[in-house]
Amino acid sequence: MNPKRIQVCLSPALLPFYDLNGTVAVVIDIFRASSSMCYGLANGARAIIPVAELDECLAYQDKGYLLAAEREGAVVEGFDFGNSPFSYTREKVEGKTIVLTTTNGTRAIRLCAGAEAVVIGSFLNISALSNWLRDQDQHVLLVCAGWKNHVSLEDSVFAGAVVDRLIGSGIELDDAARAAQTLYLEAKGDLAAFLDKASHSKRMRHLHIKQDIAFCLQIDQVSTIPILKDGALGCLLGDVQTAP
Repeated sequence: MNPKRIQVCLSPALLPFYDLNGTVAVVIDIFRASSSMCYGLANGARAIIPVAELDECLAYQDKGYLLAAEREGAVVEGFDFGNSPFSYTREKVEGKTIVLTTTNGTRAIRLCAGAEAVVIGSFLNISALSNWLRDQDQHVLLVCAGWKNHVSLEDSVFAGAVVDRLIGSGIELDDAARAAQTLYLEAKGDLAAFLDKASHSKRMRHLHIKQDIAFCLQIDQVSTIPILKDGALGCLLGDVQTAP
């Protein structure tokens, strides 16, 4: 087998240039979709169905599912909630299936079809995720959801944090992985201060949801790893850990 390869896709617009065969794709949307997915499944959600468009989400209406939609950082009117982690508490989601569409994260998930596996990463589950990825024989592609196909600082920094945990003998990194790791090493001393400069941080402050930023930057709050199976996200190996 060729050496294990770790690559970083800094924008979903670049995904067509990557070979997904034999690869685990890790979708990253730190502010806030991937964080909320990890938190919601850790809090007992039965499944999360990621869809790209609002109409796709509405097609599940009257089927007993919770419908969640976010656009431009805000909850879309007429839906149960958006992608704030504070909407994914045990009281709200336990035993429920959520259909979710977001500006960036759910679209990135759909674009990863064809990968050996698609999993979800956040700071909330970074150790569990990194440990699992280390044990996989497949190549790893860290897919940053970004913002409307533009590079985002927070997703790139997280990708670099995972690279930093996985790097070792026999591991090949592409240039984007090395750049992301360098960015993380600059940020790691004070993630909150570093990511306060991010465009989406400013966008969220404007929407008065700064508390979501702090929540999404917590390290190792859950050990749940969301994995895509038959179009829905469930817990890897059925492992559900109660979130604090």
